[in-house]
Amino acid sequence: MAREPDPITLSQLVRRAAEIVDPNNEDTVVGEFEQRFEDADEPVVGFENLEERIEFGADEDPSVVVAQAVVLYLAHRRDEVEGDDEDIISLAVRAEFEGNPPQSVLNWMAERGVRA
Repeated sequence: MAREPDPITLSQLVRRAAEIVDPNNEDTVVGEFEQRFEDADEPVVGFENLEERIEFGADEDPSVVVAQAVVLYLAHRRDEVEGDDEDIISLAVRAEFEGNPPQSVLNWMAERGVRA
């Protein structure tokens, strides 16, 4: 019988999202997003409204928008945390924007060779 994956904290999910979105640690805005949640050790299953909890001052920056989408996606799909980075981005963006992401996100994905 399969069991649920172990609980994961918000800080772990944000760290993983930052690794996925900015694997070379070059995007300062993603670094700031990650740093903001580095001490958030509460399990993500405990949040009533995770979307509000991960709001960030640079929410319009496409890399942060994608990182937020990845956090939200992986919070519900903990079994995919260690999955392929590009697949996670595609699935997260598709889920978060119901197949209609903003043009800035599409441009960001295209620049990185990630399919929408």
